[in-house]
Amino acid sequence: MNDIQLIQSRIYEIRGQKVMLDFDLAELYQVETRILNQSVKRNINRFPDDFMFRLTESEWGNISSQFVMTSRAKRPKSALPLAFTEHGALMLSSVLRSDVAVETSIKITRAFVAMRQAMNHLALPIKLSELEMRINLLRNEMDDILHDQNDINESTRAQLDAISTALAELQADKPIPKPRRRIGFV
Repeated sequence: MNDIQLIQSRIYEIRGQKVMLDFDLAELYQVETRILNQSVKRNINRFPDDFMFRLTESEWGNISSQFVMTSRAKRPKSALPLAFTEHGALMLSSVLRSDVAVETSIKITRAFVAMRQAMNHLALPIKLSELEMRINLLRNEMDDILHDQNDINESTRAQLDAISTALAELQADKPIPKPRRRIGFV
Protein backbone atom coordinates (compact mmCIF):
# COMPACT_ATOMS: atom_id res chain seq x y z
CA MET A 1 0.00 0.00 0.00
CA ASN A 2 1.52 3.32 -1.02
CA ASP A 3 1.37 6.55 1.02
CA ILE A 4 -1.68 7.92 -0.82
CA GLN A 5 -3.68 4.72 -0.28
CA LEU A 6 -2.63 4.63 3.37
CA ILE A 7 -3.89 8.18 3.86
CA GLN A 8 -7.11 7.46 1.94
CA SER A 9 -7.80 4.50 4.23
CA ARG A 10 -7.78 6.95 7.14
CA ILE A 11 -10.29 9.36 5.63
CA TYR A 12 -13.80 8.95 7.01
CA GLU A 13 -17.10 10.54 6.15
CA ILE A 14 -18.64 12.21 9.19
CA ARG A 15 -21.43 14.79 9.11
CA GLY A 16 -21.34 14.65 5.32
CA GLN A 17 -17.68 15.70 5.19
CA LYS A 18 -14.49 13.81 4.45
CA VAL A 19 -12.34 14.05 7.59
CA MET A 20 -9.24 12.63 9.24
CA LEU A 21 -9.04 12.00 12.98
CA ASP A 22 -6.44 13.58 15.26
CA PHE A 23 -4.66 10.34 16.20
CA ASP A 24 -4.28 9.31 12.53
CA LEU A 25 -2.94 12.75 11.63
CA ALA A 26 -0.58 12.68 14.61
CA GLU A 27 0.82 9.39 13.36
CA LEU A 28 1.23 10.75 9.82
CA TYR A 29 2.85 13.98 11.06
CA GLN A 30 5.03 11.86 13.40
CA VAL A 31 4.01 13.60 16.63
CA GLU A 32 2.07 12.46 19.68
CA THR A 33 -1.68 13.06 19.59
CA ARG A 34 -1.50 15.24 22.71
CA ILE A 35 1.17 17.45 21.08
CA LEU A 36 -0.93 17.81 17.94
CA ASN A 37 -3.97 18.76 20.05
CA GLN A 38 -1.92 21.23 22.13
CA SER A 39 -0.69 22.91 18.96
CA VAL A 40 -4.27 23.18 17.73
CA LYS A 41 -5.40 24.71 21.06
CA ARG A 42 -2.58 27.26 20.93
CA ASN A 43 -3.61 28.23 17.39
CA ILE A 44 -7.37 27.73 17.65
CA ASN A 45 -8.05 30.83 15.52
CA ARG A 46 -6.57 28.92 12.54
CA PHE A 47 -9.18 26.14 12.91
CA PRO A 48 -12.73 27.42 12.36
CA ASP A 49 -15.68 25.00 12.51
CA ASP A 50 -15.38 24.13 8.82
CA PHE A 51 -11.74 23.04 9.37
CA MET A 52 -12.15 21.03 12.57
CA PHE A 53 -14.78 19.74 14.99
CA ARG A 54 -14.94 17.41 17.98
CA LEU A 55 -16.75 14.10 17.49
CA THR A 56 -19.83 13.35 19.54
CA GLU A 57 -19.97 10.24 21.70
CA SER A 58 -22.23 8.44 19.19
CA GLU A 59 -20.02 9.41 16.21
CA TRP A 60 -16.96 8.15 18.07
CA GLY A 61 -18.78 4.92 18.95
CA ASN A 62 -19.67 4.36 15.30
CA ILE A 63 -16.16 5.13 14.05
CA SER A 64 -14.26 3.23 16.73
CA SER A 65 -16.25 0.08 15.98
CA GLN A 66 -14.61 0.10 12.51
CA PHE A 67 -11.08 -0.12 13.92
CA VAL A 68 -9.43 -3.48 14.45
CA MET A 69 -7.82 -2.08 17.59
CA THR A 70 -9.59 0.99 18.86
CA SER A 71 -7.59 3.82 20.32
CA ARG A 72 -9.91 4.23 23.31
CA ALA A 73 -7.18 2.73 25.49
CA LYS A 74 -4.81 5.52 24.44
CA ARG A 75 -7.37 8.28 24.95
CA PRO A 76 -9.02 9.34 28.19
CA LYS A 77 -12.74 8.55 28.25
CA SER A 78 -13.63 12.23 28.52
CA ALA A 79 -11.55 13.26 25.48
CA LEU A 80 -13.28 12.67 22.18
CA PRO A 81 -11.18 12.86 19.01
CA LEU A 82 -10.98 15.91 16.83
CA ALA A 83 -11.98 15.50 13.19
CA PHE A 84 -10.13 17.63 10.64
CA THR A 85 -11.50 18.39 7.19
CA GLU A 86 -9.08 18.59 4.27
CA HIS A 87 -8.37 22.25 5.01
CA GLY A 88 -7.85 21.58 8.71
CA ALA A 89 -5.48 18.69 8.03
CA LEU A 90 -3.44 20.97 5.78
CA MET A 91 -3.50 23.82 8.30
CA LEU A 92 -1.75 21.49 10.75
CA SER A 93 1.42 21.67 8.68
CA SER A 94 1.68 25.41 9.33
CA VAL A 95 1.08 24.87 13.04
CA LEU A 96 3.50 21.95 13.46
CA ARG A 97 6.29 23.54 11.36
CA SER A 98 8.58 20.68 10.44
CA ASP A 99 9.92 19.11 7.27
CA VAL A 100 7.84 16.02 7.97
CA ALA A 101 4.74 18.24 8.28
CA VAL A 102 5.37 19.81 4.87
CA GLU A 103 5.88 16.43 3.18
CA THR A 104 2.83 14.97 4.93
CA SER A 105 0.60 17.88 3.96
CA ILE A 106 1.55 17.35 0.31
CA LYS A 107 0.66 13.66 0.57
CA ILE A 108 -2.65 14.47 2.30
CA THR A 109 -3.50 16.98 -0.44
CA ARG A 110 -2.80 14.36 -3.10
CA ALA A 111 -4.93 11.79 -1.28
CA PHE A 112 -7.94 14.12 -1.05
CA VAL A 113 -7.55 15.18 -4.70
CA ALA A 114 -7.33 11.54 -5.81
CA MET A 115 -10.52 10.75 -3.88
CA ARG A 116 -12.35 13.70 -5.44
CA GLN A 117 -11.24 12.68 -8.93
CA ALA A 118 -12.38 9.10 -8.33
CA MET A 119 -15.78 10.35 -7.13
CA ASN A 120 -16.14 12.63 -10.17
CA HIS A 121 -15.53 9.71 -12.52
CA LEU A 122 -18.16 7.62 -10.74
CA ALA A 123 -20.88 10.25 -10.91
CA LEU A 124 -21.48 10.61 -14.64
CA PRO A 125 -24.50 12.85 -15.19
CA ILE A 126 -27.20 11.55 -17.52
CA LYS A 127 -29.07 14.27 -19.34
CA LEU A 128 -32.86 14.26 -19.33
CA SER A 129 -32.93 14.14 -23.11
CA GLU A 130 -30.85 10.96 -23.01
CA LEU A 131 -33.29 9.43 -20.53
CA GLU A 132 -36.22 10.37 -22.76
CA MET A 133 -34.51 8.75 -25.73
CA ARG A 134 -33.96 5.55 -23.71
CA ILE A 135 -37.58 5.51 -22.57
CA ASN A 136 -38.77 5.89 -26.16
CA LEU A 137 -36.57 2.97 -27.20
CA LEU A 138 -38.00 0.90 -24.35
CA ARG A 139 -41.53 1.90 -25.35
CA ASN A 140 -40.89 0.72 -28.93
CA GLU A 141 -39.40 -2.56 -27.72
CA MET A 142 -42.31 -3.09 -25.33
CA ASP A 143 -44.79 -2.43 -28.14
CA ASP A 144 -43.11 -5.09 -30.25
CA ILE A 145 -42.99 -7.63 -27.40
CA LEU A 146 -46.45 -6.97 -25.98
CA HIS A 147 -48.29 -6.50 -29.24
CA ASP A 148 -50.70 -9.37 -28.50
CA GLN A 149 -51.19 -8.69 -24.80
CA ASN A 150 -53.41 -5.59 -24.70
CA ASP A 151 -53.91 -5.46 -20.88
CA ILE A 152 -50.22 -5.46 -20.07
CA ASN A 153 -49.45 -3.24 -23.04
CA GLU A 154 -51.85 -0.48 -21.88
CA SER A 155 -50.54 -0.67 -18.31
CA THR A 156 -46.93 -0.49 -19.44
CA ARG A 157 -47.72 2.28 -21.91
CA ALA A 158 -49.36 4.30 -19.10
CA GLN A 159 -46.29 3.89 -16.90
CA LEU A 160 -43.92 4.92 -19.68
CA ASP A 161 -46.14 7.93 -20.49
CA ALA A 162 -46.07 8.96 -16.82
CA ILE A 163 -42.27 8.74 -16.79
CA SER A 164 -42.03 10.77 -20.01
CA THR A 165 -44.36 13.41 -18.59
CA ALA A 166 -42.35 13.63 -15.36
CA LEU A 167 -39.11 14.00 -17.33
CA ALA A 168 -40.65 16.71 -19.52
CA GLU A 169 -41.77 18.60 -16.38
CA LEU A 170 -38.30 18.31 -14.87
CA GLN A 171 -36.74 19.56 -18.06
CA ALA A 172 -39.17 22.50 -18.25
CA ASP A 173 -38.62 23.47 -14.58
CA LYS A 174 -34.86 23.35 -14.52
CA PRO A 175 -32.69 24.16 -17.51
CA ILE A 176 -29.83 21.76 -18.02
CA PRO A 177 -26.65 23.52 -16.90
CA LYS A 178 -23.91 23.91 -19.43
CA PRO A 179 -20.80 21.88 -18.70
CA ARG A 180 -18.29 23.95 -16.78
CA ARG A 181 -14.96 24.62 -18.38
CA ARG A 182 -12.22 22.97 -16.35
CA ILE A 183 -9.55 25.27 -15.06
CA GLY A 184 -5.98 24.45 -14.21
CA PHE A 185 -3.38 22.27 -15.84
CA VAL A 186 -4.47 19.27 -17.88
